[in-house]
Amino acid sequence: MKTGHWVLIAALAVVLAYGVHFLWGWYGPGPLQHEVPFVVSDGAGMVTVAQELETEGAVASATTFRARARLLGHSGGLKAGEFMIPAHASGAQVLAILQGTEGVMRRLFTVPEGMPSVMVYEKLMAQPMLTGKADVPAEGSILPNSYDYQRGEARALIVARMQKAMTQALAELWAKRSPRTVAKTPQEAVILASIVEKETGKPSERRMVAGLYSNRLRLGMKLQADPTIIYPITQGRPLGRRIRESEIHAVNDYNTYSMVGLPKAPITNPSRASIAAVLDPADTRALYMVADGSKGHAFADTLEQHNANVAKWFAIRRAKGEM
Repeated sequence: MKTGHWVLIAALAVVLAYGVHFLWGWYGPGPLQHEVPFVVSDGAGMVTVAQELETEGAVASATTFRARARLLGHSGGLKAGEFMIPAHASGAQVLAILQGTEGVMRRLFTVPEGMPSVMVYEKLMAQPMLTGKADVPAEGSILPNSYDYQRGEARALIVARMQKAMTQALAELWAKRSPRTVAKTPQEAVILASIVEKETGKPSERRMVAGLYSNRLRLGMKLQADPTIIYPITQGRPLGRRIRESEIHAVNDYNTYSMVGLPKAPITNPSRASIAAVLDPADTRALYMVADGSKGHAFADTLEQHNANVAKWFAIRRAKGEM
């Protein structure tokens, strides 16, 4: 074989080896030893991002990552946001993640159903990835749910997003309200829903509890809802003890043991389900309820039936050694 042929073969071998190396460096396992979060700022370009990836250890070389991305990557720009890059992610996988075609990392701020505004505020202020100050939201203005947020986002913006969600949900549910609802305004619906939210943790009972309180309001009976006693004392935080006799008789704008009608304002942030229950309550004659030992309630139409249910509940508590 002529010398020229050997030179050509050698050159082809070098090109092939380099090609394999180039492809393996893009599709093969990357150098990252453990999963890491990675932030792409608004307006960040490939040069900056590639250098940050190298600093994090997600790619071996910023320069070769950019070169491979130009030749082998998919078209499309980088997405601003927070991403989770898994251990040993290939260059191809890293680019796909940062272009938003794979697993964008979501950070969620969650408000559980029935969390009062003072506790929402405390949770917001305790979140180190948020910035700025926020006022305690008006009670009942926040819709319990999970909300996306980005690192460095203003707390006030999160509050505004949660309040907008409540406004939209309330408008939607109010438009579909049943003729059985006693709520004359959307605000009254939120107030009554906040009581329903606090009175039962059993989703299947919400409409029944709403129906019971609706009946009491129609008849001019006192609601006698224990959570309305507690709210002026703790602003919705757990009381941590039994209600005192003096607190039952306290006269204020919330205590439904000492007043007829609704409190002046909500006592927590009610869920969408509790608002829906108030706007479409169960068609029931029930006027009384007592815990039944199963995290639910026994309902009664008459005081006589209610007293019998109470006797059963006391017997259950005595059997458990609670009395």
